[in-house]
Amino acid sequence: MAAFIILFLAALFQALRAFAEPLTVDAYTVSDTFSDLLSQSQAQNHSLYTYPTDLTRNLVPKALHSHNDYWRDVPFWSALSVGAISVEADVWLYNSTLYVGHEASALTPQRTFQSLYIHPILSVLQRQNPSSDFVTSPTRNGVFDTTSDQTLYLWVDSKTEGASTFEAVVRELQPLRDGGWLTAVDEDGTVQPGPVTVIGTGNTPLNQVQGIQPRDYFYDARLDLLNSSQSNITASVSPIASVDFETAIGTVPRSGTLLANQTATLQNQVEIARAKGIGARYWDTPGWPISVRNSVWGQLWDAGVMLINVDDLVAGAGFGDGGNYWTT
Repeated sequence: MAAFIILFLAALFQALRAFAEPLTVDAYTVSDTFSDLLSQSQAQNHSLYTYPTDLTRNLVPKALHSHNDYWRDVPFWSALSVGAISVEADVWLYNSTLYVGHEASALTPQRTFQSLYIHPILSVLQRQNPSSDFVTSPTRNGVFDTTSDQTLYLWVDSKTEGASTFEAVVRELQPLRDGGWLTAVDEDGTVQPGPVTVIGTGNTPLNQVQGIQPRDYFYDARLDLLNSSQSNITASVSPIASVDFETAIGTVPRSGTLLANQTATLQNQVEIARAKGIGARYWDTPGWPISVRNSVWGQLWDAGVMLINVDDLVAGAGFGDGGNYWTT
C-alpha cells in the first residue's frame, strides 16, 4: 500500500506543477507565518487532519478519458490525480499473462495488466472502503472520496487474438470480482452499478459479451454504427460507444470550428446513442494546434459527448490554462 501511495503522490505532484505558486485564499496571499502555523498544527495534530478515505480527497471527478494511459509517467495514478474517470490499457497476451503497451516492442516483463491497473485500483478501493467501528455494513465506495458513487471506467484494448486475449482479461479481473467492485449484469439483464466498469475494446469479440448473462464486463460498440449494423446493441452491452474522430467527423478546419455538416453528424451520432442510454466518446481527436484541440474539446462537450478523450491530462482538467478553460 505504501508503495502505491508514493506513486500516487508523485503523479499528483506532476499533475499540479502549474499550481507551484504561493497559497492564496480569495485574493490574499497567505503569509509565511500563517503557513508555518498551519504546518506545525498539522504535524502536532496529525490524526485530526487525516481520515481513512482521504487519499483522493479534493479530487473532483471529471468526464475525461485518459487516452493511451499506459504512456503516462505513472499509469492510472496520473489520471486519478487530476480526477479523470476513465483510463485505457492496451493488453497483449503472451504465455497466459497480459502485458501492457502500445506495441509489442514496448512490452516489458514488469509492465503487466495486474501490476499497472488491477493492483493499484484494488489498493485504492480497499482504502476507500475501510473496516472500522463506524462501518456497520459492507460499502462499495468508488475511487473518488468526493463522489463515492462515481464509477471508474477501465477500457481494456485487446491487441492480440481477440477471443483468447479477452478470456485472459476476464480471468485477470478476478481480484476486483472477488471484492464485489465490478459493475455487473444480472441474469435478467439488470445492470448493477459498481465502483469499476470494465469495457472491452480493440479485438474484443462482441459474442463474448452480448448474450452472456450474468457478466461483469462490457463492450465498446462503434458509435457511428448504432443506427445500422450495430443497432441491436443496448446500454447493458455497451454503456459507452466510441469511434475514431476523423473517421466519423472528418478533418477539422484550421479555425478549430467544425463545419455545419460535421456538427450535424456529431449531434446526430450523440443523439442516437443517447436514445439508447449509451454514452459517446471520440478518440484520436486533434492534439495540435492547441487552439484547435481546445476548441474541439469544447464542441464535443457542448454536443453532449460523455467522455472527452485527452492525451494531455493537465490541460484537459483545466489546470494551468490561465482561466481560458476549453475556450473556443
